Amino acid sequence: MSCLQTIQDYGLRSLGYGERLLPRDGFTLCEQFTLIGSGMIWNVYFGVVALLTGFFFATALGVGKASANPWFRKPAEWFIFIFRGSPLFIQFFFGYFLFLSLKSEYAFFAPFTAAWLGALIVLFLNTAAYSGEIFYGALQSIPKGDVEAADAYGLSGWSRFRRVIWPTSLRLAWPAYTNEAIFLFHATTLVFFSGFPAWQQRGDALYYASYFADKTFNPFVPYPILAGYFILLTLCIIGVFGLINSRLNRHLPQAQRRKIRLRPNLIR
Repeated sequence: MSCLQTIQDYGLRSLGYGERLLPRDGFTLCEQFTLIGSGMIWNVYFGVVALLTGFFFATALGVGKASANPWFRKPAEWFIFIFRGSPLFIQFFFGYFLFLSLKSEYAFFAPFTAAWLGALIVLFLNTAAYSGEIFYGALQSIPKGDVEAADAYGLSGWSRFRRVIWPTSLRLAWPAYTNEAIFLFHATTLVFFSGFPAWQQRGDALYYASYFADKTFNPFVPYPILAGYFILLTLCIIGVFGLINSRLNRHLPQAQRRKIRLRPNLIR
């Protein structure tokens, strides 16, 4: 079988298109690159959707935690504390069995036991908690002069928040938020590794890398391939977020612009 034929057969295997059965022996590099790359579709899906939706929830959490009103501050504090204080692996595990229990009582929750929705919700909540803490710290770091200048111009309430406070806090938080985005995409490898099953062997990149490692008893080929894909994905994230960072800081002199530095989270 040629490499082109392999790509045609297994390129969208993780989505259920192409060959139904996985190769069982005589694995080629092309098959491993193709299937692991096919699984990356799920990792990108989980990361992009959780990041986009979590951004808005994180904004609300950050503002809520900075609020003087205890009815907004306390729920935000406890939500952030719980999701930052427990391992993501355990959150996946409990999330899956929670949805499984609800499914037995209410048919509405049946789709939540599938990874495409249930695991996405767990990732959404987790990244919102971490990002909310980042945004809260940025809100606390806004220079006092910026707020006083807004008051001097007669801005107050929503107008001051939209024009001064939020853009400034976003600019301050963006480098740290970039690292959170990188970690989120790396954390997507835990989806099928924890509680959520891979239906009909439609898994993510780590699922297929583990499959080849188990079949060949040689983890030194599929796992480096997996790492290579994630390195490329990380470079793309840094590039996109770097462009946004430049946009956020376009009004500042070149010497005062905050540059994005990659600081991996070794433990979480």
